[in-house]
Amino acid sequence: MDSWRGGEKPMRSQSEATAILGDQRRLPLDQAGGRDQTGAEDGAGSGPQEVPDDRAPRTRRGVTKLPAISLFSGAGGMDIGVDQAGFKTVCAIDFDPHCTNTLRRNARKKTVWNVDVGLLDGERLRETLEMDRGDLGLLHGGPPCQPFSQIGKRGGLSDPRGMLIFDMVRITKAFRPKAVMIEQVPYFLRATMPDGRPVLQALATEFRQLGYRMHAHLLNALSYGLPQRRERVFIVCLRTEHGGFDYPLGNGVRRTVGDALNGMPDPVPPDEKPVLPNHIDVTPPRDRERISYVPEGLWLSKCKDAPPDIIRKLTRKDTTKFRRLDRSSVAPTLRCGEAPYHPTENRYITPREAARLQGFPDTHVLTGPIRGRTGSVRDLDQHRQVANAVPPPMAKAVASSIAETLCR
Repeated sequence: MDSWRGGEKPMRSQSEATAILGDQRRLPLDQAGGRDQTGAEDGAGSGPQEVPDDRAPRTRRGVTKLPAISLFSGAGGMDIGVDQAGFKTVCAIDFDPHCTNTLRRNARKKTVWNVDVGLLDGERLRETLEMDRGDLGLLHGGPPCQPFSQIGKRGGLSDPRGMLIFDMVRITKAFRPKAVMIEQVPYFLRATMPDGRPVLQALATEFRQLGYRMHAHLLNALSYGLPQRRERVFIVCLRTEHGGFDYPLGNGVRRTVGDALNGMPDPVPPDEKPVLPNHIDVTPPRDRERISYVPEGLWLSKCKDAPPDIIRKLTRKDTTKFRRLDRSSVAPTLRCGEAPYHPTENRYITPREAARLQGFPDTHVLTGPIRGRTGSVRDLDQHRQVANAVPPPMAKAVASSIAETLCR
């Protein structure tokens, strides 16, 4: 088997996906004793049975870019940031067909598979991609956050999706990448295993037994030039010989909603071609009436002048749901079940406007349906793809720090 060293590999078809699927998920969860900085046992356990060459190019701007694999890829936000940091994402995998269609639409010599990550056979995947252990520079992904979401039911590991984060460990065992990067919601830091152990501790133990030290830090999108108040946990795993890891401090740039939306052309209805991809307005007439009662920066429940037939439909959970953005401020966290109101126009923000608030380039095209009103489209529509995505600037900042660490 040829060692993967950055040469061009052929695009692979969806029909090859059966070759990378296993029979079932396999991952033992060991008990832990003492803790290191992440709550994991330090210095015990079986340890790695093989240690691949972990040397990286001396500079991430060198001729050879380290290959990366993306799991739970979504709309590709993390992929964009990782590639901007100097890696080359060669394979992206997600279970949702709208997401994988978006990934294929924007793929540049990247393999995209629409399969369940939980059913992946890591060894078969590695052989299909023609990689040796240790060839992979970075394994990255954002497993489903709903089991740990503050807004959701917080099913944690009782929700089958909660266990998917441990598939990152299973695929790591097959590839032995130089580094691993995982994104999760803040509540993940407090989630517990069925036996009462913190999930973070159990995850760190699993990675430590493969020869990696895990680091976890809560970052805010505001620190990386995004006009959105969005906190996310970024987990970074490096082989133990690398020692510590320094998270990026931020770029010092502060932007507002007005900065992000400035200069955009008028959106068009669905039957017209937009100037910017996905800049399409599908707001129904009844919703426009509701939006018209909401001043800039406020939300519907605060509007006492709205007709009773509109106000009475609000629930206790809708205190900030129907919110109009403020041009002079930052946006709240974009959520997959909501679409904020435009600051000055009586409509929802378009998928392209949402993408700008997340830091996506205008050239990144979304596919799939567009929600007409909150929650009316099944599966992942364009608004939900954006809201669930990892903001590219955040991914770039963390991946750049990983690249610098590997080059030391």
